[in-house]
Amino acid sequence: MTQLHAQPYDISATGFYFETAEEYKTNANALLNEYGDPVEEFEIQFIDGDAIDCDLAKAIGLNQANLARFFEIVGEWEEWEKRQVILAVGECGYQFDDGTAPDDFDVDVYDVNNMRELAEQFVEEGLFGDIPERLQFYIDYDAIARDLAVDYSEAVIASSRVIYRCG
Repeated sequence: MTQLHAQPYDISATGFYFETAEEYKTNANALLNEYGDPVEEFEIQFIDGDAIDCDLAKAIGLNQANLARFFEIVGEWEEWEKRQVILAVGECGYQFDDGTAPDDFDVDVYDVNNMRELAEQFVEEGLFGDIPERLQFYIDYDAIARDLAVDYSEAVIASSRVIYRCG
């Protein structure tokens, strides 16, 4: 369950909580300020839900215009898809719109805690070629990690640390 709050910009009106786009639309259309005028503009605030959905709301700049799409994403996408969009839009500068899909972005994501672990993973996967076993003890993973930090960055999404690279 994801709960949001619509806070009117009109200070003479009281906001409301909602959990679906339909509930928002119904309440927003019925809301009047203390002078009997309709309220048209709201700040949408994330109140409760999964941490990754909170991070997604921040990354896309949750507002009245993308509210319906946000609810679709929360219900349909898997965590890795949300994470991809959070990094692409929130960190790499890509744009988010109604047609946005996770595979629209050129972002590489690695589930490691730091650059040294990424360096170790790259060596293990053979990115630096075949390294004889007797020489593996002499590899300076910290130096590789420093070099990787030029092209790769660290982020925390829903309390999980990842390393990513924007394409």
